[in-house]
Amino acid sequence: MLPKDKETVSGQGCKPPVTVYLGLGSNMGDSRANLQRAVALLDLHPEIKVERVSPFLETAPVGYLEQPHFLNGVLQATTTLSPQALLAAAQSIENRLGRKRTVRWGPRTIDIDILLYGDLVLKSADLTIPHPRMQERAFVLQPLALLAPELRLPGCLETVGALAQKLAHPAAEK
Repeated sequence: MLPKDKETVSGQGCKPPVTVYLGLGSNMGDSRANLQRAVALLDLHPEIKVERVSPFLETAPVGYLEQPHFLNGVLQATTTLSPQALLAAAQSIENRLGRKRTVRWGPRTIDIDILLYGDLVLKSADLTIPHPRMQERAFVLQPLALLAPELRLPGCLETVGALAQKLAHPAAEK
């Protein structure tokens, strides 16, 4: 049995923390408050430690265009959760904050996406890491570049900063 100070809440033992980047978005209600509440709830989780949060940027919708602009941001955290458990924690927070999945790419009170989980590359029925299409999306790359401009996505030669500069849709800090 592990000494009391080495036990974790989930009973996973002494798994080393992994650095993760999560994308955040909201365009319903008080978007800034929704994003701030999501960050706070993530940080309250015993196996997630929020390290840094980007500024929130106003961005145009992608996909479904008949909706208000979004506020988007990225946070850097460390976690001992598995990717699937992190996804479950994110979805639980989305549900707690009133997320309803009705229209693909439609309006939402909160969206929490796993962008990167260390250098893991994963494709399963319910989770793809790195997040699909993130290299094409200013609303992901621009706030990520504000946190980690020299970061390289798995399998990509260019830095996040260089990728963000290539995108033609500037986002405005709000």
